[in-house]
Amino acid sequence: MSYSEHFGLEREPFSNAPDARFYFNSDQHSQALIRLRYAVDSNKGLALIVGGVGTGKTTLARRMLASLPDDKYESSLLVMVHSGITAEWILTRIAMQLGVEEPAPDRLALLKQLYERLLQIEASGRKAVVLIDEAQMLHSKELMEEFRGLLNLEIPGKKLLNIVFFGLHEVEDCLQLDEPLAQRVAVKFSLKSFSVEATEAYIKHRLQVAKAKRMLFEPDTIAAIHSYAGGVPRLINTVCDNCLFEAYLQKLDSVTLKIVTSVAGDLGLLSKPLAGGAPKDDLAELDEIESMLESLEQGAK
Repeated sequence: MSYSEHFGLEREPFSNAPDARFYFNSDQHSQALIRLRYAVDSNKGLALIVGGVGTGKTTLARRMLASLPDDKYESSLLVMVHSGITAEWILTRIAMQLGVEEPAPDRLALLKQLYERLLQIEASGRKAVVLIDEAQMLHSKELMEEFRGLLNLEIPGKKLLNIVFFGLHEVEDCLQLDEPLAQRVAVKFSLKSFSVEATEAYIKHRLQVAKAKRMLFEPDTIAAIHSYAGGVPRLINTVCDNCLFEAYLQKLDSVTLKIVTSVAGDLGLLSKPLAGGAPKDDLAELDEIESMLESLEQGAK
C-alpha cells in the first residue's frame, strides 16, 4: 500500500514533476500572467519574469504557453538546459518552433527565412511568441546580441516577435551584457515566496486536486511548513510529500507538528533561516541549549 491509498488519494498531491492539473493560480501568478498577456498582445517585444529557485517560474511558463490559443498565437517554449548553448542553436530552434521547415545553415539566410515566416504569421492575424525558460543560462554578450537582433525583426509600427525570459535574478546581469537589450525590457515581474496564508491555500489546493476528502495536515503544522520551506512552492511540496509518507508509516490519519519537525530535520531544513521565524518548539529548544551552554561556561570558570 502507498500513502496515496492510505489517505484515499487518487494521486500523489505533492510531486515536483510538472503537472498542469496541480497549477495553483496564486495572486502573484495571476498578476504575472495578466502582465505577460498585456506585453504580448500589445507587441511590447521583451518581457521578464524573475524569481528565486522553486518559486514557480517554469510552472508559469508552461501555464502561459498553454493559455495561448493556436488560432491567435504562434508560440513556443525553449528551455536553456546548460550554459554551452550557442547563438546558432538558439536561432535555429526558434525558427523551427515557429514553423520554418528547413532552416538554412547560413545565419543570414536563416534570418531571412525567419523574417518571412514572421510576416506569414502576422498576415494570418496571429502573434509570434517565444518563451525562454532558465534564461539565466544565457550569460554571454553574443547571446544577448542575438536576442536583440531578433527583436529588430519588425515592420513599420509593429514588432513581429515577442520574447519572454523566465529565470533566476541573475538573468538581469545577463541582460546588462548588452545594455540596449536591457533597455528594451518593457514588462517585468518578480515572483516571491508564499505567505503563510498562500501556503495554506496551496496545500489545500493540491490536496483537493488529488481528491482528498479532508485536510490531512493538522492546523498547527501550516506555519511550521511555511517556515521550514521558506514559502518556496518546491520546498513546500518536498516537505509535505515526506510528511504524508511519514504519517502513513506511523499509521496516522493526519500529519502532526512532530512529524513536520522530524521531516524538516531529515531534509536539513532546521539549520536554515526560517521565513517568519522558527516554530515555537524550536525556539524553546534553542533557549534550552543556550542555558546549557551558559551553565557549562560557568562551571568551567
